[in-house]
Amino acid sequence: MFSPNMNSVPEEAAVPGTVLIPMRFVWRHGGNSVFLCGSFTQWAQLVPMLPVENCDNVFQTVYGLLPGYHQYKFYVDGQWRYDESEHHVSGEYGIVNTLHLSTDDMDVDTETFRRVVRVTDGTLTEVVPSISETDLQASRQRISAFLTNHTVYELLPESGKVVALDVDLPVKQAFHILHEQGIPMAPLCDIRRGQFVGVLSAFDFILILRELGNNASNLTEEELETHTISAWKEGKAYLYRQNDCHGRAFPRRFIHAGPNDNLNDVALKILQNEVATVPIIYSSSEDGSFPQLLHLASLTGILKCICRYFRHSASSLPILQLPICSIPVGTWAPKIGESNRQPLAMLRPSASLRSALNLLVQARVSSIPIVDDNDSLLDIYCRSDITALAKDRAYTHINLDEMTVHQALQQLGQDLYSAYELRSQRCQMCLRSDSLHKVMERLANPGVRRLVIVEAGSKRVEGIISLSDIFKFLFG
Repeated sequence: MFSPNMNSVPEEAAVPGTVLIPMRFVWRHGGNSVFLCGSFTQWAQLVPMLPVENCDNVFQTVYGLLPGYHQYKFYVDGQWRYDESEHHVSGEYGIVNTLHLSTDDMDVDTETFRRVVRVTDGTLTEVVPSISETDLQASRQRISAFLTNHTVYELLPESGKVVALDVDLPVKQAFHILHEQGIPMAPLCDIRRGQFVGVLSAFDFILILRELGNNASNLTEEELETHTISAWKEGKAYLYRQNDCHGRAFPRRFIHAGPNDNLNDVALKILQNEVATVPIIYSSSEDGSFPQLLHLASLTGILKCICRYFRHSASSLPILQLPICSIPVGTWAPKIGESNRQPLAMLRPSASLRSALNLLVQARVSSIPIVDDNDSLLDIYCRSDITALAKDRAYTHINLDEMTVHQALQQLGQDLYSAYELRSQRCQMCLRSDSLHKVMERLANPGVRRLVIVEAGSKRVEGIISLSDIFKFLFG
């Protein structure tokens, strides 16, 4: 369904063969509670409208309309209003806005794709665009050719800062640095060997907190004060059985790239090794000594290059015009009756922090939507959020079983139920009808690693789409 309101079409209007046109309604004049009502709801139903991200004074909703003449008004904070900037007339219900739709008015957004819902035998079914396998492969080949012909040099900023950590640094101090610098990970340097040897990430902190809460663990809070990164990495390899044939722990292979590597190879390294970033290292010596850390390459930067290159020729790539609901991309919540689809990882705000950390590890995901009893999106808890507990050694004062996800989010300085700040800053959302091109443009923004797919109107979580999902689909 395009919107929960699609099934609100009056029964007498649901004539087989009729086309419903998804229409976007926008209220730009502020308010706290905004609803839509009109002739298409028989003036009997209030359709909730949601604030637009980063524009708290603007509300919107999408509703499926039959072709023809319609009247509507807005119910704002308990008062009936009409939009003076749109066409309006005096009618039975006072001054009302009006619109006339024909079957040519199919645009839901400014995107070029079109999406309709057709009434067949009295039931509503979706009709979504599709492309041939030939066009699909041609689009993928064009993107692959672009990535292969461009190198990491295009990702390097003119200026910037890259934080690296010494492996002899205490783990406690290292995670405090991650939090203070606002970064989820940092490359590790062995000063004595003159080499970069690995990466410390928020995921390591999650594993450490789980160990601290494990009664059978040998790691104590006192030891964490002096426990070095190198000691933790060795202990981690033992705990998670990363051992050689003689039972000795061995470190995970250090994944990195050079400035002359092409973008296609770097993206594949990230996907195949399931890492968030790849350090870009350069050495003028043949033996690789005295390496220089130039940059941390991520899928965000690579996707930004793709979007920039194809921005003015997106129409030449049919794949980019498809709505995400019509292609195998992202993780979607199972529909009623579907038993073969992996459930989407979600939690209530009352869930314990331990359950959130366990889910992040066991489901191998980087974030978890936090939802209410109707599965409507409230916030999102990410791996990197855990580093907030490093501030002032907060992890020593908490019980993972007693602290709730809501409390953990408050620790971040975010009130789960505050006005719309979290929606614009933390919860980046999209609709199932959004085109792949639009989703890619959103994900190419710095700091945005995933979009939560929500139902228009209710904000019920329908799925989640990440940077890695996009590249897996593009690579086929």
